[in-house]
Amino acid sequence: MPTIMETIAADPSLKTLKKALDIVGGVRERLENDGSLTFFAPNDEAFARLNVEHVLGDVPKLADILNYHLVGETRYQKEMDVKNLDSLVTELGKSLSIYLDENEVMIDNAHLVSADIECSNGVMHVIDNVFLPQHSGWYETLA
Repeated sequence: MPTIMETIAADPSLKTLKKALDIVGGVRERLENDGSLTFFAPNDEAFARLNVEHVLGDVPKLADILNYHLVGETRYQKEMDVKNLDSLVTELGKSLSIYLDENEVMIDNAHLVSADIECSNGVMHVIDNVFLPQHSGWYETLA
């Protein structure tokens, strides 16, 4: 079974994410190594909403953004039930909110495009928006 990083590298809809992870080695290493992780992977459409070149050029900000997508425990979609869990603490130390929007579970500002992708070191969920720590809970169109 591939790691989270190998799964990202093999997915053609996650090219921008792979590029970002190549820039921020520490997060990439976490996604390559053994563990029990949850990673929320923004697809290319999600990154298209940002000023991508600006974000990719600011390595400390990019590291914060990527760590804000990583949870240090495995969480499947069925566990992200607003009745039992209303937030997840990320590797950045900030929480992602979990709530219902028109009866659909939202994680911070994103919908799950593809959930529960099993990996050797945890689970990955593809999402339709990039989580930005400074704008938690809101759609952001500019970086």
